Amino acid sequence: MAAEKPTPDKSLHRLVAEVIERIRPAVRDDGGDLELVGITEDKVVQVRLHGACVGCPSSTITLQMGIERNLKALVPQITAVEQVP
Repeated sequence: MAAEKPTPDKSLHRLVAEVIERIRPAVRDDGGDLELVGITEDKVVQVRLHGACVGCPSSTITLQMGIERNLKALVPQITAVEQVP
């Protein structure tokens, strides 16, 4: 599935970036990292995983239960989170 063009909504982008910065220390504690790639017009947050997260069997759980759950709770406009290469 091709990534959609990110929205120009800078305030939404800023809010999402702030939440990711809150999550980042926990991911780094496990040897990984994450990068905010963009937000689609459908309010899907696109992230790229780095370090130990790449290929980790638990990365799907981290993505859904950690990142997506927190983003949806703190930024209700967000509809989903997807990992992009």
